[in-house]
Amino acid sequence: MNNIQIHQIRDMIQQATRFLMTYHFALKTIETKIEILQEEFRMLHDYNPIEHVTSRVKSVESIVNKMRRKGGGRSLDDIRETIRDIAGVRITCSFLSDIYRVSDMLCRQDDLTVLEVKDYIRNPKPNGYRSLHLILEVPVFMSDRCERVCVEVQIRTIAMDFWASLEHKIFYKYDGAVPGRMLRDLKEAAETAAMLDEKMERLHREISEIKKENPPDRGQDIAALLSGREEALPKALLEWVRKVDND
Repeated sequence: MNNIQIHQIRDMIQQATRFLMTYHFALKTIETKIEILQEEFRMLHDYNPIEHVTSRVKSVESIVNKMRRKGGGRSLDDIRETIRDIAGVRITCSFLSDIYRVSDMLCRQDDLTVLEVKDYIRNPKPNGYRSLHLILEVPVFMSDRCERVCVEVQIRTIAMDFWASLEHKIFYKYDGAVPGRMLRDLKEAAETAAMLDEKMERLHREISEIKKENPPDRGQDIAALLSGREEALPKALLEWVRKVDND
């Protein structure tokens, strides 16, 4: 192997490394934004719509297999254009309305560009799958350039996530050749999960209305107001609040 070939291989490795790094960095950017929202809701509001967050970057093997299925080219630019879910985040919410609330909060952020929205809640897939999918373009600032990187964000309820997880396990076990009877049962289970989500959403709205009609006493215990916030508040502010309470 001559020096030219070694240089070419080194250059290919560097490009591939940079390519995957940008997706990891884009994922960190989205994760940080979600963590900020979670912390804000924990500190300033009495309810956090985000229950759970997971994330992943597709493996090289998974990327290659998907490119083969799609019949795309082999260059990094081809991969970037063809596969827009190399980096993915899944947000699990308690209620249906939370899904659209969290989606709006992310889509309103100025540095994110919404490229695509697929609403599989209002328009479920034939197998019963429900979720809200966003393709967001994230700026990643490297040492010498700014890369615009796609991240897929899936937002769903606990019931939707439970169904999707089991459906995936069943298809994996049967290697995709799931018997027709089981497919019908899965579709029925998806509809049952959707009915549960709708019922819980109604209860959620009713409780919210009750809280509006019966607001909490403004003279509620100061200790309750400070609960869970002590570490985040400046010491001087804590001392002042407690002094006011004692007076």
